[in-house]
Amino acid sequence: MAFTGKATYSAGADLPEIAEDVSDIIGIVSPFETALLDHLGDPRRPARSTVHEWLEDELLPNRDAIDQSVFSPSPEAATAITVLNGSFFEVGDQVRPQGTREVMLVTAISGDTLTVARGYGGTAPAELEDGQGLIIIGGAALEGAEKPDVRFTNRVRRANFTQIFTKTVEVSGSQLAAQAIGVADELDYQKQERMRELLRDLENCVINGVAPESSPQGGASVRRTMKGIISHITTNRFEPATGPIPPGDGFNTNLLNEAVLNGALRAIWENSSAQIDTIVVNGAQKRRINEFIGDSRAYSSRETNFRDLVSTYASDFGVARVVLSRWVPSDCVLLLDSSRIEVMPLAGRSFHFKPLASGGDSEIGQVIGEYTLEMRNEAAHGLIEGLALAA
Repeated sequence: MAFTGKATYSAGADLPEIAEDVSDIIGIVSPFETALLDHLGDPRRPARSTVHEWLEDELLPNRDAIDQSVFSPSPEAATAITVLNGSFFEVGDQVRPQGTREVMLVTAISGDTLTVARGYGGTAPAELEDGQGLIIIGGAALEGAEKPDVRFTNRVRRANFTQIFTKTVEVSGSQLAAQAIGVADELDYQKQERMRELLRDLENCVINGVAPESSPQGGASVRRTMKGIISHITTNRFEPATGPIPPGDGFNTNLLNEAVLNGALRAIWENSSAQIDTIVVNGAQKRRINEFIGDSRAYSSRETNFRDLVSTYASDFGVARVVLSRWVPSDCVLLLDSSRIEVMPLAGRSFHFKPLASGGDSEIGQVIGEYTLEMRNEAAHGLIEGLALAA
């Protein structure tokens, strides 16, 4: 029998008699996660000035390189060797040319020219070449000799500047009084939205930010911006297809593979005491890292879950967590020692809401915070860049 009573479809063109059914949940699809900030955690201390400084030091170097293209009488017999930095050496140092088993003994130094005894201790003389690395094994003093000249390093002061992040919030008195769907307090909701945006921007600036070339302290017409991680790294920047090329096979490609990643990790390990414990990548390079395990995966017929995920990468040069951040450039991989990185607020200036005087029927204020990046010992970190997105 057909229904003859009143139904929802007979309530009029716009259904004015039917109550609205609106879910009490507001969905947000815009990306706002801050994976790197979450991984780094809260800083141990705040910054105390808009110019934040810290000190760095290093030990006396024990590596140098040959700076000589012609050897007399031959590369295997030459005893006068020009190096890049003669001040790195002392008379009595045992020196090994990189890639050989020969040991040479430094007998005299004149500027950047070393006089050496070749084949020291019965080792076989090797063929030297321009640019070849020299490793200082250690020095030997004569018994009863006078003290050697004092040698030391000077501490270096590094700096970064704080950057102000702010957004304005204003809600009318009527909007505050009206009952809204999914929102108990419109002003509080707007604060949370702006806070998400500022945290997103903070992580983006920590990774990609640059400081102005002039007047980095800021001014009436110059905005003060922090120097980000990528801008800080100058020593260990690797572009596999072009160079500089660390030791290891597989560096003749611009695709991220294990040889490329391990070559960069090895180069950082050889030149610093860093412990790379964080690899930060975007989606494209994360997929490349996941493919490292492609050839070794095995599944039985009873398994219903397929896992294609590398969240921790263990190499000969340390164990690193792989952090996925959408703000890393698509052609880059960041190799970080997280113990040397802190994102810190200026004291009393972490993100907060500051009410402002209203000029009318509204509540107004701004969400504001001031932060900087302390990245100690940039040579303890690395950057692989110029990578292709796919094979």
